[in-house]
Amino acid sequence: MVSKLKIIPLGGLGEIGKNMTAYEFGNDIIVVDCGMGFPDEDMYGVDIVLPDITYLKINREKIRGIIITHGHEDHIGGIPYLLKELDVPIYTMPLTAALIELKLEEHDLLYNTQIFTKKDGSVFRLGCFTVEFIHVNHSIPDSVALAITTPIGTVIQTGDFKIDITPISGNMIDLVRLGQLGNEGVLALLSDSTNVEVPGHSDSERKVGASFDKLFMGCDKRIIITTFASNVHRLQQIINVAAKYKRKVAITGRSMENVLHVASVLGYMDIPENVLVDIEKINKLPRSQCVIISTGSQGETMSALYRMAFSEHRQIQLDAGDRVIISASAIPGNETTISRVIDELFHKGAEVIYDRHTDLHVTGHACQEELKMMLALTKPKYFIPVHGEHRMLVKHAELGKLMGVAPKNVIIAENGRVIEITKKSIKCEETVPSGAILVDGSGLGSVGSVVLRDRHKLAEDGMVVVVLPYSEYTHTLTSDPQIVTRGFIYVKEAEELMEELKRVAIESAEACEAQHITDWSAIKSKVKNNISGYLYKTTRRSPMILPVITEI
Repeated sequence: MVSKLKIIPLGGLGEIGKNMTAYEFGNDIIVVDCGMGFPDEDMYGVDIVLPDITYLKINREKIRGIIITHGHEDHIGGIPYLLKELDVPIYTMPLTAALIELKLEEHDLLYNTQIFTKKDGSVFRLGCFTVEFIHVNHSIPDSVALAITTPIGTVIQTGDFKIDITPISGNMIDLVRLGQLGNEGVLALLSDSTNVEVPGHSDSERKVGASFDKLFMGCDKRIIITTFASNVHRLQQIINVAAKYKRKVAITGRSMENVLHVASVLGYMDIPENVLVDIEKINKLPRSQCVIISTGSQGETMSALYRMAFSEHRQIQLDAGDRVIISASAIPGNETTISRVIDELFHKGAEVIYDRHTDLHVTGHACQEELKMMLALTKPKYFIPVHGEHRMLVKHAELGKLMGVAPKNVIIAENGRVIEITKKSIKCEETVPSGAILVDGSGLGSVGSVVLRDRHKLAEDGMVVVVLPYSEYTHTLTSDPQIVTRGFIYVKEAEELMEELKRVAIESAEACEAQHITDWSAIKSKVKNNISGYLYKTTRRSPMILPVITEI
């Protein structure tokens, strides 16, 4: 029997978010990352989107552990939901472990979960797999690439990475180790595709610090800065510049407060004494001495910046005496919400500075020349672009071929497609269950396709409720039906239509009586179909029809 490695992407391909990849060899499975995604605009009421883990639940006895590359939501956000279904240990770096623990504490899962913290360069065994952590640069500390040694060769999964020659703290990406692995022989490379469309090299995070310095210099306004809560290096630079210009710093937003606390305790941040103040006290200070670091860089409706913009924040009231700096780029799909918040900030009279005007954000993902370098160093036999929308995967595949990978050895995969690798071949033919699990409030998977379809219909055409008063004994109408509409048409402006709907409902009920139909479900179905048909014929609209029978 030919030995084969199965690589099974369960999320992160053809999309940005919910990254998850399973590696299977014989009776062993390891899982890399367990992220969440943001809902599309047409996913009404959905809070987060998770990968489908049906295949993992079916094969739970084979799973040896979950390995997490770094602490961003699209790589750790799904962990609490997975652990409610599967009891598996987690292996990751210290900062990532601390951020995961915060999540697990919220879900009352912390004390039932094994989390093993590792260091750069750590090598450990899980079943037949040997995993090595390789230091990379990204927009959060403790990011790693993985060298996964299998019985038929070594696979490198880069995680999210860039090449920053002058990082804010720590070392630059471990190119030496990646080159060593390339010389020893890399069976397959799975590489981050997020910025494959961007030519050249990514900028260093230090560039943002220089921009902050210019914006602080000579400013007599209160400065409010929003950025990604997890960008510890960005937070450090803001605090450093604030200290330089003798300003006090307050933090608002729970996720920002949590990250700052964890990063400080673990030694990833160095906060000067007497710089931080409580948000409750910031209003007592002169504006020229204040900096507020806030969540809300993506326009999230519950974030601190959103609440400031729409006058819902308890401590902060914005006006012309504020300079608001948005130090982040829009995650695809969030452009509209961010624009809405920026517009509202302008309405408040605040001065708003965002990255269209100045260098307030640099990417955490490798651009084309860095992606080429990764391919050149690792020299993989097989190449599988990951972490990106479909066009990104295609362009990255072209880059792989340009760098010498044989075209037949480049695979553009999809979520749920099983990539089978042997020493001599690669193919992608089988499928496993995949897709999106929608989380609404505290419910997991409660928003299925039927619920989502109903929400679409309600949003587009509204609802018509037909209340039918029936005799409990004779199964006949005791009086005229009542018509109630929501989101369809204002009743007082359409009295003639309402009368026609009553007529159609009565005729439907009488038709059921003539045919001796006494089953309530059958009667409601008849009324629903006839009302729906009449409305589409007369209005060209298809509201949700909800017949309700009241027994008298």
